[in-house]
Amino acid sequence: MPEESESTTLQQLPQGELQSTAVTESEPESEQNFMGHLEEIRSRLIKSTVALLIVTALCATYADFLVNEILIGPLKRSSDTLVLQNLVPYGQVSLYFQVVFFAGFIISFPIIAWQIWQFVAPGLHEHERKASRFSILFISLCFFSGIAFGYFVFLPISLQFFASFGTAMIKNNISVQDYVSFFIGTLLTAGLVFELPFISYILSKIGLLTPAFMRFYRKHAIVFLLIVAAVVTPSTDFVTQLIIGLPMILLYELSIWISAHVNRNNAALK
Repeated sequence: MPEESESTTLQQLPQGELQSTAVTESEPESEQNFMGHLEEIRSRLIKSTVALLIVTALCATYADFLVNEILIGPLKRSSDTLVLQNLVPYGQVSLYFQVVFFAGFIISFPIIAWQIWQFVAPGLHEHERKASRFSILFISLCFFSGIAFGYFVFLPISLQFFASFGTAMIKNNISVQDYVSFFIGTLLTAGLVFELPFISYILSKIGLLTPAFMRFYRKHAIVFLLIVAAVVTPSTDFVTQLIIGLPMILLYELSIWISAHVNRNNAALK
């Protein structure tokens, strides 16, 4: 009988009061979900930071090799006229810290990407999680390919041009801080540019990009990418510009193929 009386009482309540009661009951649940998301973000940030610090500490044991061979190596191989100089008392301390931290970030990138993926994955459908199970590998391969391209192709071309440009009356003494900024900026930019196929995958997955759109604007994109290659390449040599522009064009073509594959899968699920 108490249950029946409670049910009768609820039935007798006005519709507005019933809705107010439902909203009041849902508020604690939504607040719990929000706090759960915050806790999950905090957990993933802590794990990513710990992984970054551990890898950075391991890289610190090879600090001299990273500075002498990895950082200064391209400069030495490009020209004997380019000379690094330290202009501030703490310059070399800052140099070693930046190089070790940057190396730690590159090596730990797959772990950081995995933690981000673990935060996003619960919000996806089962078929989306299965279709994206190789996403971390794909993201990492794109990023590492960009880093390799920047280090082995773009960086030497740029340094050789800078060494040969200008008059011999002026010595090319380069601030070590400026060189480190140029080095890190070049590699990070190349790594991000090579993520174009993955960006294409995400935009196609949510329906904002189609292969028809990319094919329609293919000629425009190629001209634009060649202009970008001409702008970012220091040399006026067309062959050098083509060496920089061709990988970007290939990335665009790969992005079209990925978009077409994603759209076929999306159509099959509907």
